[in-house]
Amino acid sequence: MEQTLLLSGTEVSKHVYSGLQISIRSLKNRNITPGLAVVLVGENPASKIYVNSKTKIFKNLGLYTKTFHLDITISEIELVKLISNLNKDNSFHGILVQLPLPSQINTHTIINSIAPQKDVDGFHPENVGLLSIGKPRFIPCTPKGIMRILEYYEISLSGKHVVVLGRSNIVGRPISILTSLKSKFSNATTTICHSGTPNIQQFTKNADVIIAALGVPEYLKSSMINPETIVIDVGINRVEYDNDKGYKIVGDVNFDNVKNSASAITPVPGGVGPMTIAMLVENTVEAAENI
Repeated sequence: MEQTLLLSGTEVSKHVYSGLQISIRSLKNRNITPGLAVVLVGENPASKIYVNSKTKIFKNLGLYTKTFHLDITISEIELVKLISNLNKDNSFHGILVQLPLPSQINTHTIINSIAPQKDVDGFHPENVGLLSIGKPRFIPCTPKGIMRILEYYEISLSGKHVVVLGRSNIVGRPISILTSLKSKFSNATTTICHSGTPNIQQFTKNADVIIAALGVPEYLKSSMINPETIVIDVGINRVEYDNDKGYKIVGDVNFDNVKNSASAITPVPGGVGPMTIAMLVENTVEAAENI
């Protein structure tokens, strides 16, 4: 078997940022600077790290972003009011509410309160509906990033069997739609597996491509796949580890175990993660172009 191809999201994201420069310059020539409002509730460490990464990249590209850091005790009414104000603020072309939200706030209410034209996460029901009929306004960032990795490495899904592990509205469900659309690099036969699926291995063993988005550390092992399988690891899990930090970041795939069995694989970190941010930037630029 040939050496496993490492699908680097870091490399692809640099290609995306380079390609966006023309659009950004064109907008700035019209006195438009793409702007993103980030709403962060509470002190979730992972969310804070993620928001800081987004902020750094936006500023490096000369884009405008502002983070509204709110106390964890904020009421749903107050949060909806803030989003209503951001909907009317022309300096922001995109609005991102960092999930998860505290228990006193209904996530669906908040997502529904974002203007669909500023919903750069692609979670508003209107945008979900447009995606489901193959006419997307905004594609959710992580699934969009996965498709862009496949495109960059010229991996066509046409005629292939894709198995998605996980059915979340953030990754599993939208990527199942994208992979099965009748379009270039898609056109796959897609199966969704989840916690209610008995004997998941019978599906993964017959997959040409596996997209792991279960949120279970190092779930997928070499015994569950066939040689030549392409493995996309969406998971980002913090597990205890004997080092200075006391933890390490791992995916939903046991990388060391699987890497010599798969034909291609995304690493964690450096795989899908960087692409999620790159697609957020791209969606924000597209939002600015569409005003």
